[in-house]
Amino acid sequence: MQILYDFLETTGFYMMERGNAAMIIIGIVFITLAIMKDYEPLLLLPIGFGIIVGNIPFIQSMALSVYDDGSQGGGPMSVSVLSMIYAGVKYGLFPPLIFLGIGAMTDFSTMLSNPKLVLLGAAAQIGVFLTFLGALALGFDAKQSGAIGIIGGADGPTAIFLASRLAENLLGPIAIAAYSYMALVPVIQPPIMKLLTTRKERLIRMKAPRTVSKREKIIFPIVAFLICTLIAPGALVLLGMLFFGNLLKESGVTERLAQTARTGMIDIVTILLGFAVGASTKAQYFLRAESMMIFALGAASFAVATAGGVLFAKLMNLFLKEKINPLIGAAGVSAVPDSARVVQMVGQQEDPQNFLLMHAMAPNVAGVIGSAVAAGVLWSVLAE
Repeated sequence: MQILYDFLETTGFYMMERGNAAMIIIGIVFITLAIMKDYEPLLLLPIGFGIIVGNIPFIQSMALSVYDDGSQGGGPMSVSVLSMIYAGVKYGLFPPLIFLGIGAMTDFSTMLSNPKLVLLGAAAQIGVFLTFLGALALGFDAKQSGAIGIIGGADGPTAIFLASRLAENLLGPIAIAAYSYMALVPVIQPPIMKLLTTRKERLIRMKAPRTVSKREKIIFPIVAFLICTLIAPGALVLLGMLFFGNLLKESGVTERLAQTARTGMIDIVTILLGFAVGASTKAQYFLRAESMMIFALGAASFAVATAGGVLFAKLMNLFLKEKINPLIGAAGVSAVPDSARVVQMVGQQEDPQNFLLMHAMAPNVAGVIGSAVAAGVLWSVLAE
């Protein structure tokens, strides 16, 4: 019987705490949203299952969590397999690889055909800097506030990369907040977009974008990389991989490499990143007051970024002869391509024949660049 009692004390049932049970329920909710509601399933499903894995209790000497990386001593057997996977998050390896894949699947033609729409992607970054100020006001230090602020860019890989550089101790909450709000784009953005626009504005139709030449597409990633990184050298890694991936695609001579980057490679990295981020949410590390504040700030930053893009589009219309539909300003957040799809959905609720998706992709991809530049600026300013 003593052997039986000793065994029972090693089970997860015996060691389960209320925090672990709560996080497991959250993981199941994430999986349910991914499957039943189709909310960013490529992200929420790996994260949700990772949350469940990360909250199964075990004997500490077994070294199974992402936090068992050998830093406490104990030799090679104290390093868990999950910590090796999590190293790609912790040391900022996975985000640049995702940017490489994003670059290889992104078409910048719409943005190049109507360059003024880049301003909408820049305007949406107001959410980043206002959230930075809000985090400072709540008592976070400057580096932590910078890492939290980037949630406003609605760019999960960028948020993870900057958090790994500035606030590793907040990496889990920041990553979960960023990806959660990215998944909830169809829920968060439409009410804000409708509140800030009139029906007449939502009915505005825009001219079809001009055809962009192959030469322009090839020159763009090189020139854009030089300009952006000379302004914000801290964005060098992310933008370097983004524009390199795009050059692989547009050059026409490396299609096999571009195909690998935008399919197999980005899929593998997305799986590992999502699972590792989820597994890092062990209740004993994750359920803290600062995590709740980060989630609140993330929600506010996402709303502010959406509003900033829409309001700036309305401001631009005061000076433009050919009006732009203010709805596309909401796509300035870099949740690609979901925020652009939301613009299309809201626009067609008013006019089923109004096709805004191609126009919304311009501020959407500009937002990807803008969030990376914002992260580079914050890193440059806050780095020691």
